[in-house]
Amino acid sequence: MSEYPTALGASTKDTITILGKDLAEDVMGRVGFGELAFWLATQRRPTSGETRVFEAVLAALADHGFTPTAIVTRMTYLSAPDSVQGALAAGLLGGGSRFLGVTEDCGRFLHDVLRGVELPTDQDRWDTLARTTVAAQREAKRFVPGLGHHVHKDGDPRTPRLFAIAREEGLEGPHLKLFAAIGRVHPEILGKTLPLNGAGVCGAALADLGLPMELLRGFALLARTAGLIGQLAEELRNPVANEIFLSVDLNNKSVPPSPNGGQHG
Repeated sequence: MSEYPTALGASTKDTITILGKDLAEDVMGRVGFGELAFWLATQRRPTSGETRVFEAVLAALADHGFTPTAIVTRMTYLSAPDSVQGALAAGLLGGGSRFLGVTEDCGRFLHDVLRGVELPTDQDRWDTLARTTVAAQREAKRFVPGLGHHVHKDGDPRTPRLFAIAREEGLEGPHLKLFAAIGRVHPEILGKTLPLNGAGVCGAALADLGLPMELLRGFALLARTAGLIGQLAEELRNPVANEIFLSVDLNNKSVPPSPNGGQHG
């Protein structure tokens, strides 16, 4: 028979192991969930500093109020209260380029810029690299992922805090340094000042932790799962989904079909 090797969970009649450790004796009550999530993804146990930065990212991404992901979770639960998993899945499926996906987009973008580049050794050189990077995006008529926020136009409060935590733990790596430099130099190229948003900083921080680029959005979804559970718990205590439904149902407006795809006024 074929073999299917795994270093993750395994069971025998008497024991359960995970990552080569006895689950009951070595992990439960000894390893926090954030630490375990990092360990599972990398198959190496994080340092205390790495755990702190990682968990700060999870906290930063957990909940942002009545976003589309939260609303669809509540609405799905209203429609199918017997399917908590469906409600959570509905919210997670909305994690894309406008919400949650920026974490991955920014991390990948910074990683691609840094690939094959000799890392700068001082702030002036970081700023030079950032100018080249922002100018190239402008020339290509592309946005810089993680630059700008639709609400926090004068500064995302998560951003300085995440930078501070990374610096305190000695984990401000090249992705965070490049992103900080982009924050410093982009006004002179774009002609306007935009904030570095928290989701982008999260992507840079996760990349500096050495986490797989392919999984960055997964960590954002892990964080948002906790937030969506909170949304469902609040919906149980103080339901609003039915009001949202009725506000649309009672205020929709019938209009003629638009076969040519035109927009109605």
